[in-house]
Amino acid sequence: MKSPFSLVRQTLPLLLVLFCASFVARAQDDYPSMKTWESYDFAGKKMAPSEVGSLETDDLKLLRGIVFGKHGRVFKDPDIRRYLESRPWFKADSNFQNFSLNDNERHNLDVIRIAEAGKHDTVQPGDMRLWENKPLTRKKLGEHTNAEWTVLASEIEAIHGRRFDDTPWLQQYFDERYWYKAENSYSPKSLSDIERKNLVLIDTIRKQQRHVAIAPGDMELFENKLITETMLRGLSLHELRLLRNEIYARHGRIFKTMWIQQYFGFQPWYDAKEDFKDEEISGSDKTNIETIVAYENKLHNSISTKPITRALLSGLFVEDVRKMRDEIYARHGKVFKDPWTQKYFASFDWYKINQNYSDAQLTAIEKGNLAIIAAYEKKAVTAMSTIEG
Repeated sequence: MKSPFSLVRQTLPLLLVLFCASFVARAQDDYPSMKTWESYDFAGKKMAPSEVGSLETDDLKLLRGIVFGKHGRVFKDPDIRRYLESRPWFKADSNFQNFSLNDNERHNLDVIRIAEAGKHDTVQPGDMRLWENKPLTRKKLGEHTNAEWTVLASEIEAIHGRRFDDTPWLQQYFDERYWYKAENSYSPKSLSDIERKNLVLIDTIRKQQRHVAIAPGDMELFENKLITETMLRGLSLHELRLLRNEIYARHGRIFKTMWIQQYFGFQPWYDAKEDFKDEEISGSDKTNIETIVAYENKLHNSISTKPITRALLSGLFVEDVRKMRDEIYARHGKVFKDPWTQKYFASFDWYKINQNYSDAQLTAIEKGNLAIIAAYEKKAVTAMSTIEG
């Protein structure tokens, strides 16, 4: 006669199999509206907008997930990820690339994505193709994080192929969009009047929600007016640098630093002048540059001379705090392995390469600030992770 323990050992595997099968069956039953679409031939057929017109927003999102999921794309969006992981046909592929999609699948994704955008109460990243010829309103724009505002504004130009080499995470974001095609010959003149007005409205509302008095793109308003340090509070070091150089750019300066030249080259108001000289800057323009430089230096120096508080870092993305962390090293001349980081700091006049750099050259305050930044980085989210698009 078999012992009770022997019977348990024999029946336990069977019970586990039955439990797992029951779990999978229940998980699949959680998405009854998707069963028909799972067998749809997205690669071989082109769907009409009328086929998805009656679907709810949540179903459209999952439908988009099916098209990508057939190729194994792994989503950040928890709803799509949870759905795909419950499907027996889904095989995750961390190496998925958009070139796996054929023309029919891209067409079908366009149909799904436009339908999805049309059902959103407020505009979301990924929706701007619906608004190429439609004016946005304050109500339709709603509220967003700073990263989402950046994507929404940039998406208007990305639709026309603009590159964002000055902001690596943003370029990576658009590189991952199936519809994006980078154009080296992009010109802001390709934007329609409606798109330009939509850009202005987005920038206006973003500044209001961030509670900043001024931002890159505003220096036209200060050609004969002085700015104050108070107006600059809330801006990042990156934004301050753009703001300062915008004064030169509005006079036609051609910049040696490539990413800065590209940034201003994409502005519709920029008119490069071969004969411009910095000495031509005078009056309020010169004073405003000095005010911005003084505030920049104040922030730069505080990173190395004053303890950083967690309150100062609150709300910043990983990309923001990494620049702060790397600047501490850059102030001592460290050479960075990452090409973009090295190029970024090499474009500052104060950066001097120190081939003999070692961490022993850091001060006690700098080491303490690095520790605080490192602890914050572990919990901070990336700008990329907040947006699926």
